Amino acid sequence: MNHSNNHTANTTPFSGPFGTAGRLTVVGAGPGDSDLFTLKGIKALKSADVVLFDALVNPDLLEYAPQAEQIFVGKRKGCYSYQQEQINELIVQRGQEGKHVVRLKGGDPFVFGRGAEEMEYAAGFGLEVAMVPGISSSVSVPAYQNIPVTKRGAAESFWVITGTTKEHKLSKDVALAAKSSATVVILMGMSKLGEIMALFQQEGKSETPVAIIQNGTRKDEKIGIGTVASIESKAKEQQLSNPAIIIIGDVVAHRARILAVQQEQNVQA
Repeated sequence: MNHSNNHTANTTPFSGPFGTAGRLTVVGAGPGDSDLFTLKGIKALKSADVVLFDALVNPDLLEYAPQAEQIFVGKRKGCYSYQQEQINELIVQRGQEGKHVVRLKGGDPFVFGRGAEEMEYAAGFGLEVAMVPGISSSVSVPAYQNIPVTKRGAAESFWVITGTTKEHKLSKDVALAAKSSATVVILMGMSKLGEIMALFQQEGKSETPVAIIQNGTRKDEKIGIGTVASIESKAKEQQLSNPAIIIIGDVVAHRARILAVQQEQNVQA
């Protein structure tokens, strides 16, 4: 019986009659450009009774749910409109009214998005739960700036690391990643930029290219390019801050090569 319910929740998370406890669908909103939202995400929003959305979600997406109660539960510059415990309780409260709750989260909710925690909590109260993946900012934001996270001859793998743990400390994985030849993508790391670059310098990587992309894929996107040794001063010059992604590795140089080839072609044309 449970197996059947799980299967239904995962394959058709927002169609069919609601049970008495309603349901939760966690939906990834993508990196910011509303065109990068998924068709399945649109279907979820169109069938929602309640939408709980975060600060990094493009507000244009809410137009797909004009019928729904829309509640902002994100944080801006350290100010929380709702604590996580309150968000969990809100999901359960609306769900137990027999409603379809869509939790709309930036990027992909399973990549440092706490989507799994919210689903687990809701399931514990009898709600049906499902997840609609989103395009993760960890790969799409660099891609929009012509930075591949892997490239033959430059990087055979990539790390995606949170810059700040729940204890507000730098993740120990950053030191491990600095020893590898992989591309390193760090989310939520701007407050620890100096510490991060110090770890890479200790590994003799002062000249390794680095990019910082703020508000990636959005109209107000900003980018700073430098090296491990220079990126801190570049970030200050260009006033780069969160929300931003840090990319460290030889693949960052691909962006300049693409731009040079395009310019060369334009001159020839």
